[in-house]
Amino acid sequence: MNMFEKKRMGDILVERGKLTREQLFTALDKQKKSGKKLGEILVESNIVSEEDIIDVISIQNGIEKIDLTVIDFDNRAIKMLSHNLCKKYDFIPFGFNENKIKVALADPSNIFAIDDISIATGFDVESYISPKWQIRKFIEVYYNNQQIDKAAEELFKETLENKSLETNIEEVNDVKNAPVVKMIEYIFKNSIEMRASDIHIEPYENEIRIRYRIDGQLKLINTLPIENLSPLVARIKILANMNIAEKRIPQDGRIITTVGDIDVDLRVSVLPIVNGEKIVIRILDRNSYQIGREKLGMKEEDLKKLDNIISSPNGIVLVTGPTGSGKSTTLYTILNELNTNKVNIVTVEDPVEYTLKGINQVNVNTKAGLTFASGLRSILRQDPDIIMIGEIRDDETAEIAVRAAITGHLVLSTIHTNDAPSSVVRLMDMGIEPYLASTSIAGIIAQRLVKRICPKCKEAYEASEYEKKVLLGDTSKNLTLHRGRGCGYCNDTGYVGRIGVYEIMEMSRMLRDAMAMKKDIGVLRDIAKSQGMKTLGEQCMELVLDGITTFSELASITLLKEI
Repeated sequence: MNMFEKKRMGDILVERGKLTREQLFTALDKQKKSGKKLGEILVESNIVSEEDIIDVISIQNGIEKIDLTVIDFDNRAIKMLSHNLCKKYDFIPFGFNENKIKVALADPSNIFAIDDISIATGFDVESYISPKWQIRKFIEVYYNNQQIDKAAEELFKETLENKSLETNIEEVNDVKNAPVVKMIEYIFKNSIEMRASDIHIEPYENEIRIRYRIDGQLKLINTLPIENLSPLVARIKILANMNIAEKRIPQDGRIITTVGDIDVDLRVSVLPIVNGEKIVIRILDRNSYQIGREKLGMKEEDLKKLDNIISSPNGIVLVTGPTGSGKSTTLYTILNELNTNKVNIVTVEDPVEYTLKGINQVNVNTKAGLTFASGLRSILRQDPDIIMIGEIRDDETAEIAVRAAITGHLVLSTIHTNDAPSSVVRLMDMGIEPYLASTSIAGIIAQRLVKRICPKCKEAYEASEYEKKVLLGDTSKNLTLHRGRGCGYCNDTGYVGRIGVYEIMEMSRMLRDAMAMKKDIGVLRDIAKSQGMKTLGEQCMELVLDGITTFSELASITLLKEI
């Protein structure tokens, strides 16, 4: 752009009230000295946003602004241009219009980029403008998938040429350009970019299926030739310090690495199945691990109940729910609030997912004989005030935890049950006497994570008669609900992020008496509800009616006939 055009950009921003004349003159002075573009200087100085600059460029040049998060990408366009070229000029192709290729650019005035795209594709370029962060996100998402496929092809050829590749796999340990090394690197990068919590690598008769769990839901990402399985599994085993020669028994391992600029802790599980070995990798992104009551998504009334429970000087506080329901986040949040210089807090976990300053955390090591039960016994000799047990899995751990609770300790733990009242019965099934259970339990928190509707593709619809009956108990009333159509922003799932749903059971004399008399789950639930407990289903219904989540998410966490 020439200086006249730059002043025009500044004038437009001043007219819109985005910056003052003084700020404009200062930025123009910096522009003369640095040679940078005016827009860059204004954004770097935090005077205006990138969106403001895009709006002005769109007006100046008559170039349409496009939101990449809500469009459907044409893979044919992606395949026509290389990853490196896209990264070099910050652009991404996304479709065609007759004899033109549609391209979103961060800087549509870059004639070198336009020329290179045209030469590489043989098409004229139809330019659009998008924020740089969107372009870079989708470059990683789409081209990492392409790179995985490319590496798989190279690995397939290499496997055919070298039948002994599997036995010599350790030789590629330091060879960064080896196809198997590149493939795993791209799988890790792609999973982080798509906000996955788990990677599933599953062998079938003729193919390997790669799926990511995103916001609690599995999504198919790639299928690879089955011939890639042996080197792929062997490479991951090497990274996770497993025995690559052992294929008959399950193995567990850990990879601590950096993907891009993100520090990740990868927990690897290998399981022998009919067609080979299945790998599941849990991704723990330590940079994004957030604790704090504001992150839990609890309502004010639930936070008050939580405060009442954790203010108990002793007793057991149980957090219950299935795997991936956010129990660890809740426990770490409680520990963080209880953590002061006046108390000694010791935990025994499998594994330690997040380290907290001022808390003594013990990692379970079953191979060395350090189990929850043995670790808990040792903890009790460490003069603790508060104990956290990662999970009550067996009778022995349950008994020690209860004994610790009735001898003056506050014990926090998790247990796998469907709801809060079921946890009481589960403890009794583990051999805990009813009078001990009733005396020791301070409170129980059952929880689930339900998916939030994507804000970019959220749409309203008229509820069906069945939905009205469940939510309102009346099919004659009008009811508008919401759902996500699916778009690029939410990886076509219709959801982005999750929110906690909680069922908090505070102890009362009536509940303790019922527990001591070994009353069934239904009686305990009725007493708790009569004293103000909202069930998981009732909490989720409120989120559905508020347009935060969908009716299908309600159906996924509760039996609708019980609501």
